Amino acid sequence: MSNLPSDKNNGKNPLPEPFGDLFQSINQFFHEKPVRGFLQSIDDFFSTPFPFQPGFHVDTAETDNEYIVSAELPGVKKEQIHLHTSGSTLTISIENKELETTEDEHNSIYRRKYVHKQSSRTIVLPTMINEKKIKASYRDGLLKIRIPRDKGNIIQIEE
Repeated sequence: MSNLPSDKNNGKNPLPEPFGDLFQSINQFFHEKPVRGFLQSIDDFFSTPFPFQPGFHVDTAETDNEYIVSAELPGVKKEQIHLHTSGSTLTISIENKELETTEDEHNSIYRRKYVHKQSSRTIVLPTMINEKKIKASYRDGLLKIRIPRDKGNIIQIEE
C-alpha cells in the first residue's frame, strides 16, 4: 500500500505535483509565438536541410554511339554558360555578373550593387573526351551536350 493519501472520491482538489508548475511554465514557454516560430524554423531546416541547391539539375544518358549530358538552365543566357573539358571530365559553369543601380533624386540616395553569382557542375565520363568532336546546343533553357564515344581497337591475344 502507498503511504500517500488517496484523492479518489473525497471531493478535495488533488495534491499538487511538485514540479507541475515548472512543467506547465516550460510547456507554455515553448508554445508561445517567438519560440514556437523559432522551433518551427529549426524543424523546417532539418526536414529540408539544403533547400537551395548550389548547382543546377544535370541528367546524363548513354547510347551506343554517344554520351548525352543535359542541364536545365532556365533564365540563363547563352553568353553566361562556359564549358570546359579536361581528360575525362566535363565542367559546366554559369557566371552571372550584374550591376544594380538605385537612384532616388528626391532623397539624394544612390546605391550601386555589384552582384556576381557562379555555379558549376562537373561530370566524369568513363573515357577520355575528344574536345574536337563535342557538340553543344542551348535552347529554351536546356543545354544539351553530345559527346561521341570513341570505340577503341580490339586487341587479339596471341597464344
